Amino acid sequence: MSQALEVLGFMAAAALALATMLSAIRSVVLPRAAQSAIPNLTVRAVRAGFRLRASRSGNYLERDRVMAMLAPVALVAMLGSWLLLLFAAYTAMFFCLGGRSLAHAAEISGSSIFTLGTSGANQLGADLLSYSEAGLGLLMVALLISYFPSIYGAFTRRETGVTLLQVRAGDPPSATTMLVRYHRIEGRLHQLTELWRTWEIWFADIEESHTTFPILVHFRSPQPERSWITAAGALLDAAAFWVAAVEHVIDPDAQLCLRAGFLALRRISDGFGIAYDPDPSPDDPVSVDRSEWEAAMDELEAAGVPMVPDRDQAWRDWRGWRVNYDAPLLGLARVIEAPPVPWISDRSAIWSRGRGGARKPTS
Repeated sequence: MSQALEVLGFMAAAALALATMLSAIRSVVLPRAAQSAIPNLTVRAVRAGFRLRASRSGNYLERDRVMAMLAPVALVAMLGSWLLLLFAAYTAMFFCLGGRSLAHAAEISGSSIFTLGTSGANQLGADLLSYSEAGLGLLMVALLISYFPSIYGAFTRRETGVTLLQVRAGDPPSATTMLVRYHRIEGRLHQLTELWRTWEIWFADIEESHTTFPILVHFRSPQPERSWITAAGALLDAAAFWVAAVEHVIDPDAQLCLRAGFLALRRISDGFGIAYDPDPSPDDPVSVDRSEWEAAMDELEAAGVPMVPDRDQAWRDWRGWRVNYDAPLLGLARVIEAPPVPWISDRSAIWSRGRGGARKPTS
């Protein structure tokens, strides 16, 4: 190999090593949403493999068992892809220094990145390169070790809210079930204000954590019938009913919760390329039709929940809220293959093919 080619090859390999480290720093250290090609491609490849395997499953529970491993495997694959790219970059740099075969360069690189020290370069420049690779390898592992507690801390906070909502909204969660239960328990509808405040904080938390660590989107709930996205959808639908269709004293906390919710879902959706209208008209169509909504209104009215008399206006107001989060909600439900829940994941083509039906929640 000519000296010019060796220099160019060394520079290209060094650029690859630098890009790999910057990718890891953006993904693990930078406290904001930052797109990085290496983890994105890795997660997409892992997700494609798991979806192919899950497509052979006959019902939702089988699919859930398969998809539950997606996020943990993708996390390990991200570490593996970063280490593999570092290994390849340093192998190329050792090779371009000259005087050794590709196999020998790979041996030195592998010995360095895993700090085994079994192969020495016996050359000052190559030895210094070996030390730098060992340091980067240790740094990469240390970053991932610090990454895992952040991931699981955010996961625990998220799932606490999901589990608590099950008590209030049923399993699977339903907006009407939640409102009926609050009404039946000694007329505690007035206590919904505290719930809206709690979930406004929950939405702010998932927006921060799920945009900083997008892999969290794919972590599934401990119980197969639960999901963070179906819980979010049911809560938002309940808040929309509360604002648009239930008679009560003016409650700005419900509207703030709705806004926090649709902004969080939109920003998480941005990382997955889910299309939505950032400024929709209140009259734009939504995935819930009038007949479905009327059935929910009848259920609430039959349970004694005080409803507004003008259903036409209530429908327009409810749809005006739903249109803000309809596309992000359904898009994220498709991405994570959420359990089939009315008005949310039952709109997905996955479930319309008959692979597990949505069951009607009870009060």
